[in-house]
Amino acid sequence: MKPILPVTVLAVRYLPNADPALCRALGVPEPWRCLGLLSTDSDDATYIALDEATKASTVRVSYARSLYAGAANASTPLAGEVIGVLSGPTPSEVRSGMEAALSLLASGQVGFRETAARENLVYLAYTVSRTGSFLSREAEIREGEPLAYLIAPPLEAMTALDKALKAADVTLAKLFAPPSETNFGGALLTGAQSACSAACEAFAQAVEEIGEAPIE
Repeated sequence: MKPILPVTVLAVRYLPNADPALCRALGVPEPWRCLGLLSTDSDDATYIALDEATKASTVRVSYARSLYAGAANASTPLAGEVIGVLSGPTPSEVRSGMEAALSLLASGQVGFRETAARENLVYLAYTVSRTGSFLSREAEIREGEPLAYLIAPPLEAMTALDKALKAADVTLAKLFAPPSETNFGGALLTGAQSACSAACEAFAQAVEEIGEAPIE
């Protein structure tokens, strides 16, 4: 299995007193006015990192969207593949949350892998041992529960997801039906941490096998 591909952080900005109209449009809870903005070249790794921010500080992921066609087709140098917006009650809380997100992205623990047999065929299979408020909201589960975060290209994702669901005692919490904005697909699965880890292993193995032999 190849190592995790590094995530490039492209831009970070802080708005310590954002305009109320902007805050309302982004879904920032009253009376918060402090924002932190982030762009990177890897959307799903960044979503996991933004969730990490909610566990480290009093912040909320008020906005997070993938950009169309992915980082390789970004329309501007700093757009990348995703924009994320953290909101919080004070500038220090937002900065603390952002630093937790950036630390996870820099650690090399979360991100996509390239299959051993085929260049540029990548996938993400990551066990979140304890969800924060963002991924809990996305998966409609309670905060602190484990989660298997699974992403791959469309055919690979659906095939590997079937293997993951059959390999462990997990529940399909959210399906990312292909094509996503970045032309991928995947799912969030819930269950015990050990089950989520087993599902991730099965998903990764299935994508690797497709890379070796795409046509049965």
